[in-house]
Amino acid sequence: MFPLVLLLFLLCNSLVARVSSINSEGSALLTLKESIITDPEGFMTNWNSSDDNPCLWNGIACKDQSVVSISIPKRKLYGFLPSGLGSLSQLRHVNLRNNKLFGSLPFELFEAQGLQNLVLHGNSFSGSVPNEIGNLRYLQTLDLSQNFFNGSLPATILQCKRLRTVVLSHNNFTGPLPDGFGGNLSSLEKLDLSFNQFNGSIPSDMGKLSSLQGTVDLSHNHFSGSIPATLGNLPEKVYIDLSYNNLSGPIPQTGALINRGPTAFIGNSDLCGPPLKNLCANSPSSLPSLPDNNTSQDSDDGFGKSGKSKGLSKGAVAGIVVGDVIGICLIGLLFSYFYSRVCGFNQEQDENGFDKGGRERKECLCFRKDESETLSDHVEQYDLVPLDARVAFDLDELLKASAFVLGKSGIGIVYKVVLEDGLTLAVRRLGEGGSQRFKEFQTEVEAIGKLRHPNIVTLRAYYWSVDEKLLIYDYIPNGSLAAAIHALEEKMK
Repeated sequence: MFPLVLLLFLLCNSLVARVSSINSEGSALLTLKESIITDPEGFMTNWNSSDDNPCLWNGIACKDQSVVSISIPKRKLYGFLPSGLGSLSQLRHVNLRNNKLFGSLPFELFEAQGLQNLVLHGNSFSGSVPNEIGNLRYLQTLDLSQNFFNGSLPATILQCKRLRTVVLSHNNFTGPLPDGFGGNLSSLEKLDLSFNQFNGSIPSDMGKLSSLQGTVDLSHNHFSGSIPATLGNLPEKVYIDLSYNNLSGPIPQTGALINRGPTAFIGNSDLCGPPLKNLCANSPSSLPSLPDNNTSQDSDDGFGKSGKSKGLSKGAVAGIVVGDVIGICLIGLLFSYFYSRVCGFNQEQDENGFDKGGRERKECLCFRKDESETLSDHVEQYDLVPLDARVAFDLDELLKASAFVLGKSGIGIVYKVVLEDGLTLAVRRLGEGGSQRFKEFQTEVEAIGKLRHPNIVTLRAYYWSVDEKLLIYDYIPNGSLAAAIHALEEKMK
């Protein structure tokens, strides 16, 4: 009897030991698995409590047997984030982008004070960002874009002084940016706050963000007031997008704000000055001074003893009117006669079969607008026009992409543009030299787009508006022709 009892006791102990064999970090991760309602791809099926540690689980990376990374992107996970993840003291990276996670961010998550990257792009998270985000003193990347976050950005985010990337686009954030935004986050390299409801003025100290690269996107918000001139202190290669806000006043012509196209400022009806068409109102021009009523009453000086001058008679007024009418009619008749002489016979041909009125017909066209001029008068902006069936991006993607200046010339600026999907393009923004009307521009560009030669970069698409003209090419990563020539010359010396 005693051996049987001993056997049962040992068996129970072994089962308990097996169930409790997972370490504390594994237990914290299992709370994440339990909070996932559906896992359609079965990505977390090997997350088992019977393992010694979670380092071999899908999406988990460890260093020295401690969990440092949770990376489960694009797995269609449906669920919420548990509070237990904050107990992972060595956690450095969390990437859960493009899933179907919802709910608010648990403030306990920010107890993992060593966290460096938090990427939650493309989910359905909501609520406000907890003040505890200020605990993440080592945070470098914060990407909360394409969610439903709301509320104001907590001032404690300014304690995350190592931040390099802040992407909060396509949410419902409100309120002004915290005071000292530019002065405290001086390490920022990428800033995207577009498509939110931020309001208030743009902080003047944003000009101190000297490490910024690519596009600083503040578009599609409710920022108001004037554009701080200090934004011109940003690096020259930075593209600043302030479109579709409530900004007002003149656009400062300093530093990084110079030579920017109008697309960076459109949607602000009260902005004025170049590159927009809206001219800033100068100081009110003085109106011509009208004669003083007092001075109009002369004393006796030959106009009669009463001092009043006699007006024109009714007959004189009638004669002037009739003369004007006759003069206008004569001018009209003369105009019609000469116009018919120039344009009326342009359909006739001479005996050799050539158009006799060809030259005159061109002159005649100066009296009316042609089709292209009418288009440019009534159409402010066209969509991106692809010249290649493989072009899969649109204008919005192009304008929101990261852009780096490759070079400048007399006919415009060339940018290296990296789309969200990683496709790299070269975009030339034409300067004042590209002032053709639409039909002329279209004819020339589409002719260039048909060229195919191994030594000619292919033109993929173009964009035309009254104020902005873009040519989109393949990006060639081997440097410019000038660099290749000069490098060859250096080798030959």
